[in-house]
Amino acid sequence: MSVVADSAAPDSFTAFKECLAISEHHIAQQIWAAGGAGSKVKNEAVAVANIDKIVRATLKLANKKGFAATSLRDLSTETGLSMGGLYAYISGKDELAALIQHHGRAIVIDVLSQYMGIETTAAAKLRAGIRAHLFLSEVLQPWFFFGFMEARHLAKPQKAAAIESEQETETLFRELMLAGEKSAEFSVNDAELSAAMLKALLQDWYLKRGKYRRRNIDVERYADQVVALLFSHLGVGKDV
Repeated sequence: MSVVADSAAPDSFTAFKECLAISEHHIAQQIWAAGGAGSKVKNEAVAVANIDKIVRATLKLANKKGFAATSLRDLSTETGLSMGGLYAYISGKDELAALIQHHGRAIVIDVLSQYMGIETTAAAKLRAGIRAHLFLSEVLQPWFFFGFMEARHLAKPQKAAAIESEQETETLFRELMLAGEKSAEFSVNDAELSAAMLKALLQDWYLKRGKYRRRNIDVERYADQVVALLFSHLGVGKDV
């Protein structure tokens, strides 16, 4: 996947989607190519199509009834694959959760790194990172929702991975704030707490979309407000 840009990161959600070479089908291709699910299925087109079905069905059922209450039999019914067909791709729910967690986490870090890497100043990188995170969570909302809501029901290794993922993005934003303080762009009182509070604002968007939809607030308006709030907190002028 890649964010394609010439001299600056795309500044609108529409431009972001156009520049972002990723879809659930692409993710399924990556899962198969990584040698995990369906690695023994030699026909790539068949394997990728079925991995896509399995992941989509998992996210749909998890959103509807919760991952803990979802059985492999439910997945079999939802995907149209036999139980034997499912076992050709996954050994069980733990492996399935691990796949979704791992690839979801990789996508977030990869896209944020590419998006922020286009910029040069700490302020521009932080703005780009916030917008990229929100825009990506809008494109892949079921993945983000699963990663947060289902973490408490996962096995210990997957739960630890979910916590690590949250801390990884917090660390990324915290380090940017500290870099901005060093370059005299920011005035940081508590970078760790500020990064944690920023993460909560980012999560609120994909966990409570209905609240903002009822108020006719779209992702671009929300991103602008989050950036404005954080920059005000960091003592950044409006012209930055």
